[in-house]
Amino acid sequence: MSQTLYVYQSLARATREHGVETMFGLMGDANLFMVDSFVRDCGGRFVPAAHEGSSVLMALAFAHVSGRVGVATVTHGPALTNCMTALTEAARAHIPLVILAGDTPVDNPRHLQSIDQRELAKATGAGFEQLRSPATVGKDVARAFYRAQVERRPVVLNMPVEFMLQEVAHDMQVLDVFTAPGGVAQGDILDNAIGMIAAARQPLILAGAGAVGAREQLIKLADRLEAPLATTLKAKGLFTGHPYNIDIFGTLSTPAAYDLIARADCIICFGTALHDFTTDRGKLMKDKRIIQIDVEPEAIGGGLHPDAALVADAGLTAETILYWLDEAEVPASGFTRELDIATLTTHPAAAPKSGDGFINFVHALERLETALPLDRVLVTDGGRFMTEVWCRISAPDPTSFVSTVNFGAIGLGLQEAVGAGLAAPDRPVVLFTGDGGFMMGGINEFNTAVRLGLDLIVIVANDSAYGAEHIQFIDRKMDPGLTEFNWPSFAGIAKSLGGDGVEVHSEAELETALAALKTRKGPFLIELRLDPNDVPRMRI
Repeated sequence: MSQTLYVYQSLARATREHGVETMFGLMGDANLFMVDSFVRDCGGRFVPAAHEGSSVLMALAFAHVSGRVGVATVTHGPALTNCMTALTEAARAHIPLVILAGDTPVDNPRHLQSIDQRELAKATGAGFEQLRSPATVGKDVARAFYRAQVERRPVVLNMPVEFMLQEVAHDMQVLDVFTAPGGVAQGDILDNAIGMIAAARQPLILAGAGAVGAREQLIKLADRLEAPLATTLKAKGLFTGHPYNIDIFGTLSTPAAYDLIARADCIICFGTALHDFTTDRGKLMKDKRIIQIDVEPEAIGGGLHPDAALVADAGLTAETILYWLDEAEVPASGFTRELDIATLTTHPAAAPKSGDGFINFVHALERLETALPLDRVLVTDGGRFMTEVWCRISAPDPTSFVSTVNFGAIGLGLQEAVGAGLAAPDRPVVLFTGDGGFMMGGINEFNTAVRLGLDLIVIVANDSAYGAEHIQFIDRKMDPGLTEFNWPSFAGIAKSLGGDGVEVHSEAELETALAALKTRKGPFLIELRLDPNDVPRMRI
């Protein structure tokens, strides 16, 4: 039965009818009444961010960790332009989001904040859905949620401000989302792929983010083949606990695992686009058979052209391959029988101690790995420090690992840590960020984490420089002075924003900080003071 509401009320109710309990955002002229109705009329929760782009990033991480559609709302013009980096990050991460964005009045093209919001959204890779009229609110909201899920990307629902106070008959509209697995592999290409796998003496199975839901099927196939398992960065933690898991594949592998991958004669790749970091710009894929399985046709052949490609579901394809290997009585390869997993998964030990007043970064990571809560959600910012973090700090599973690297930006980590914390309120969130990234985006939202009372541990790697640029000057024997900064105390900033923090200049101070973790209350920041000339190079 329809009910007469204002458009802003109908928008709030339609959003709530899609199962949305938490909305991130920043209010303005075009969305403030909708937000108010979502909270007061619909019983929803609104999480106010300090910056519009932060709200999209919070929703992104919330969606990744919870498995639900993330929702954010901003007003028009500069509010949406402030979201461009975040929207691009979400689009490239293939995360389903709905962004309820206000728009300036159609009848006032000279409005100060007017901009072509459709073209802006399209430039980021996000989808765009127009709220066509007050009468189509239910249909347009439903269409935005449908598209976000089936297209696996953010969709901006454009809401003209002049509609908000018009009356409309509200009707519930929720579309069925088709979530059946993708196609089943069949035909000559499947036969060729199975032939390559059967002939392999040193096969290896590689899983990416597109295969996270196929863990058990991939393990069964690996066990049948006696093949080691590896993941891309985005699938970090997928095979945790398996005896032949060699962890991350590519430039982030241990030296021994890198050599093992180079020896393999057949790589069976599930749900990964095989970008340059995974393949070390193709070096690791030379002189071996490459089989690529993905439900997305555009994911195949982008980095390199495989010997066999199957546009199909990862789990169903693994089951199909296993079936035919059994039918043909193909013997196991025996590859895993010769492997020493301890050696294959051990990264080089800490380098010599840093100078006075600094902590060695690798040593600090080794201690943090054992001292941080085991049930953590791990969030990492971008930048020079993160490759060592990815290698040395574990995550329980891929949904407990949030890496903000889809657009190569820095300064996105703290915002996503907030979203992750709200998606997993009973678990601690651990964020690793650099000094530049924290100054760019972390300060904006650290107080948001405080206001929300999140169990957040922030590790700031502070070398008082933009490290990736610093090392380029050093390599060319040029003065790196322009890359160096005299930052304020980040531990002091954490305290001033309502949290707690401690500076670490030595191994003794690190132990003191780790002990303080046990009695933390609310967001806690550990500032690792690092020598800019003694930080490991990025593994890219």
